[in-house]
Amino acid sequence: MSGFVSFVSSGPGDPELLTVRAVARLQAADVILFDDLSSGPILSHARAGADLVGVGKRAGRPSARQDHVNRLLIDYARTGAKVVRLKSGDCGMFGRLEEEITAVRAEGIGYEIVPGVTSAMAAAAAAGIPLTRRLTARRVQFVTGHDVTGALPEDINLAALADPTATTVVFMGKRTFAELARRLQGAGMAPDTPALLAESVSTPAQKLVRGTLTTMERLIAEEAADGPALILLGPLAEGE
Repeated sequence: MSGFVSFVSSGPGDPELLTVRAVARLQAADVILFDDLSSGPILSHARAGADLVGVGKRAGRPSARQDHVNRLLIDYARTGAKVVRLKSGDCGMFGRLEEEITAVRAEGIGYEIVPGVTSAMAAAAAAGIPLTRRLTARRVQFVTGHDVTGALPEDINLAALADPTATTVVFMGKRTFAELARRLQGAGMAPDTPALLAESVSTPAQKLVRGTLTTMERLIAEEAADGPALILLGPLAEGE
C-alpha cells in the first residue's frame, strides 16, 4: 500500500490565515507531522482519531533529526495513510521542504505542496506597511540569518543585502543580527536604515519593534522574547 503526503503550509500562526485547502487537508489526514510553530489552535482542524506527531525544530532546543522526520513520512505513507506534513509559514521557505520531497520521491510516494502565507508578508501586514514601493523599494529579498551550525552564513551576499532600494527580510536572525549589521555597514548600508523586529507575528504574543540598523542590536537585547522572529530592513521598515 502507498499513501499520499501533503506538505501543508500553516501560515504564521493565526488559524484564520490558513488557506481553505490547508484546512481541508488537515480535516482529511490520518496522520499529521507538525512543527512546533504549527501546533496549538491550528491543530484543532485535525479530525478526531488522527495521529498527531510533533517533529518541530527550534534553535537551541532538542529537535527531531531530519532523517527521522523523513523516515516517519515514508513509514506512515507506506501504510496507506493520508499524511500531512504541517510546516509553519509557507512550507517552501527555509523549511527543509526539498529534503523531505526528495525522500518521498525516492520511495515512489505521491505528494503535493499546499502553499500558504509566509511570515514575511504577515509581518508587513501587521506593521501596516507594504513590502514594495515604486522607485524606492523595487525588490524584496528573503535571507536566512543562520546556517546549519547556527552562525551567520559566510557566503552571504552582502552587496545584494545592502541594496538601499530593496526590502530585506531576515529569517531566524535574532542571534546573528549584531554580526550581520556590522557586515552590512561595511558593505555600504546606511547606519540609519530603518529596521523592524517582528516577533510571534499574528499570534497573541505578537511584538513589533522599530529601530534602525545600528539600534536594532540593542532593541533585540532589550525587547525580544523567545518567539520566532523576522527582521525587516529597508525604506519601508520605518512605517508611519
